[in-house]
Amino acid sequence: MDISRKIKAACAYAGKSEAQLAREIGTSPSAFNQRLKTGKFASDDLDKAAEALGAQYVAYFEFPDGTKI
Repeated sequence: MDISRKIKAACAYAGKSEAQLAREIGTSPSAFNQRLKTGKFASDDLDKAAEALGAQYVAYFEFPDGTKI
């Protein structure tokens, strides 16, 4: 699942529209929608989105021995 689909699913789960989320993270709904189309989000943007949704965004590399970076 790509990041745009994850964001849409997280919005649905949290009961927020994409427009609401956009405003809460300090961007316009149209700019946010454009970013959803490209799937280009900085990790800081994902952290802000997670906070606004009442969640935590976790991204890392996990190696076979369990090491997470």
